[in-house]
Amino acid sequence: MSWIISLIIGGIVGWLASIVMKTNAQMGWIANVLVGVVGSLLGYWIAGLVGIAATGGLLRFVVAVAGAVLLIFILRKLGVFGKT
Repeated sequence: MSWIISLIIGGIVGWLASIVMKTNAQMGWIANVLVGVVGSLLGYWIAGLVGIAATGGLLRFVVAVAGAVLLIFILRKLGVFGKT
């Protein structure tokens, strides 16, 4: 059951990141979930490297969205998403 909740939260995180990066029109719900889950892992990994312990619920959510935004930025530079 927890993996279903993780996928739902990943979808929300990916959707918010796609709105911030203005790629919402280019991404479907599967891309939102994938970007949200992978971006969250990226955000937690980078937060750990710089010494930020994301312990509170709000801070964990902010780190997840920031990681997803960073992932969309990287994917845009690689040419996966256009500039529209």
